[in-house]
Amino acid sequence: MKASRQTTLRSPIVITGNGVHGGQPVRMTLHPAPAFNGVTFLRTNLANGHERLLEARHLAVSATALCTVIGDEETGSVATIEHVMSALAGLGVDNVCIEIDGPEVPILDGSAAEYVDAIEQVGVVEQAAFRRVIRVLRPVRVEMGRAFAEMRPYERGFRLDVEIDFDTAVIGRQRMVFDLSPAAYRREISRARTFGFMRDVEALWKAGFARGASLDNTVALGDDGVLNPEGTRWPDEFVRHKILDAVGDLSLAGGQILGAYHSFCGGHRLNFMMLEALFADRANYAIIDTAPRREVGHAEAAVAAAAFAPTIN
Repeated sequence: MKASRQTTLRSPIVITGNGVHGGQPVRMTLHPAPAFNGVTFLRTNLANGHERLLEARHLAVSATALCTVIGDEETGSVATIEHVMSALAGLGVDNVCIEIDGPEVPILDGSAAEYVDAIEQVGVVEQAAFRRVIRVLRPVRVEMGRAFAEMRPYERGFRLDVEIDFDTAVIGRQRMVFDLSPAAYRREISRARTFGFMRDVEALWKAGFARGASLDNTVALGDDGVLNPEGTRWPDEFVRHKILDAVGDLSLAGGQILGAYHSFCGGHRLNFMMLEALFADRANYAIIDTAPRREVGHAEAAVAAAAFAPTIN
């Protein structure tokens, strides 16, 4: 395996906007962070001036309905983290502390493009520490109705094979196989926007979702096709966005994955279930140090594994 060092941002990034579900304005600052910090969210502006630090790990996930949420409403949470997480993972940024003063990450244009542009504007810097990679050792599968997801060993990097099947001619059945790298992510995935059906809007509003959705941040689908005047950015923008979401959700593993992910009719819930199943058995994965000529031994692997599954307070 090629040696690689951990990375962080060269300087802070400030992003403002509204959440797609709550519709509330929010200010978010992405700060450089030290090696082994991973991605953390510092939720500010809570009741009585409180703050809460949340690790962006699968054990912190509290909800997966239409978006990924970490934390809880009582003590502080952050919703719709998948797009910013996807941008960080897609560009290979390991360590960031995200300070956010509201309950939901800004939706921006509905893709990860603006996050990618902001990250590339300030730049990414290497750190002294080498990366640790999560190597998939054996197949793991989860199912939810007709939907399923699998994680398999794959030694060439992180491959995503994502397929969707919607009962509408506008989308239909789409599939894309994608090998993650910063250049490919930027070019093929980062601009794919979230999408939704107009027939579902009233029910979503009643359930507390999509209050900030508009044609500026969502590909809206009506009975006769796409309602956005500009149309889609690719004919298969829908499956590309599912890959974007999967990159973000699966980065909650806490490190880069060395393996192949295949999903059919998946979403946030299935991505989360995949991580739960992967980490449920130590025989499913190994923590590999990418430092030259060195692989984590059994005793050290146990310590490293614990680091990937922290207790969330």
